[in-house]
Amino acid sequence: MRRRMIPFAALGTCSLLAGCAAMQPGKAFDEVRATVSERSGLRVSWNTGSPADAEATGAVRSLLEHELRADEVAQIALLNNRNLRALYEELGVAQADLLQAGLLRNSVFNAEIRFFASGSPGVELSVVQDFVDALLIPLRQKVAGAAFEAVKVHISGTVLDVAAEVRASFYELQASEQTREMRATVLQATSSSYELGLRLHQAGNITDLDLANERALYEQSKLDLAESEAEVLTLRERLNSLMGLWGSDTAWKIAPRLPELPADEVASEGLEKRAIAQSLDLEAARREIEVAAGRLSLARPAAVLAGGNLGATAEGDHPEGFWGVGPAFSLPVPVFDMGQAAVVGAGSAWRGANQRYYALAVEIRARVRAAWNQLSAARSRAEYYAATVLPLRQRIVEETQKEYNAMLVGAFQLLTAKQQEIEAGSQFIRALRDYWLARAELEQILSGRLPQSQAQLSAARRSTSVMRLGAGGTH
Repeated sequence: MRRRMIPFAALGTCSLLAGCAAMQPGKAFDEVRATVSERSGLRVSWNTGSPADAEATGAVRSLLEHELRADEVAQIALLNNRNLRALYEELGVAQADLLQAGLLRNSVFNAEIRFFASGSPGVELSVVQDFVDALLIPLRQKVAGAAFEAVKVHISGTVLDVAAEVRASFYELQASEQTREMRATVLQATSSSYELGLRLHQAGNITDLDLANERALYEQSKLDLAESEAEVLTLRERLNSLMGLWGSDTAWKIAPRLPELPADEVASEGLEKRAIAQSLDLEAARREIEVAAGRLSLARPAAVLAGGNLGATAEGDHPEGFWGVGPAFSLPVPVFDMGQAAVVGAGSAWRGANQRYYALAVEIRARVRAAWNQLSAARSRAEYYAATVLPLRQRIVEETQKEYNAMLVGAFQLLTAKQQEIEAGSQFIRALRDYWLARAELEQILSGRLPQSQAQLSAARRSTSVMRLGAGGTH
């Protein structure tokens, strides 16, 4: 017997052509680029060897030639960070999944040869196609399309996360540089004070205790400066990693002081509405709902009808010379598995995705309010230090110095006043740093992303990979 199928090549070819038509290399990245540019004002580059990539490399070199600002450091990172370039390759993988979802399974060819006592062999040939698989293609494409859109949203959000992380690291480095500058000034002052104390001690004008106090402040100042210098080096390397720089490119410079408080401030009116409207996190959650809904639609037919085949047969007996032609098909009998488990599981996943969406909307509203409150408090604290605490501490030191010179107070009181002035200066720098960090966090939320910890970022990347790998449905 020989069985032959009615050719499915035409149907397979149409499926392949439809998938190729849907594949537009670079278009997905263009959407990511537009999203990032609209929300941050920064450019991104995939570095695929195009002229635009060479231009991006030149832009990085140009930026490194002068003193960098926060936005420029973020721009270098978005153009030069290798982890981001690796992340963009997920777009190609997701596109491949989308193409795969639109393809038919390969036909199955079977051959059997029988040898009879008469010596004449019998041959059976069959080629069958999984027709249920073909019927599920539209549903699979819908799921894969939603997953593809979710991947684009996740990648856009991750790029914005990197930009926000770079800005925060930049402000931390500036604060550290400013603290180092202050510590160097303190060391110079305490060194001069200690040298003067040595001379006064030799002349018998101050006690051993007074001299020891002067030296203690001097030695502590050396330790504080060394600590600040180590912190600066650590933060610079953190930024080198984010910007993808090594070798001579790590000699970049930034302004050693934090910017002054800006005259204008982010208004509190309409913050929640802006955050909700701009949220890429909510957009990603919506896409996850679509993916879950598509999988729910696929659950029962994929579980019940998987393996249904259709073809045509022809059987021939060589000695007699006769052929028989007819259709061939097979269907699973849903006696034991009628798809109940698949439907229940997919339904729970869909309902869970809906609940996470609404929970996320509540969290975004709370986080944007908290970020604005933190920004407002940090600004008030920095203004108070600048207007009240620092001038007051400076005046206390001046007056204490006068009384010390007049021998009305001892060295301990003067030492205490100086230490309090130094601590007030450090607190002011921290308050100013906290303001800029709070502003960067609020701007990140308004650009569409909730600030995340490193653990949350890793979990988000794993979620993206799982979503992409599961987009193919039954394929």
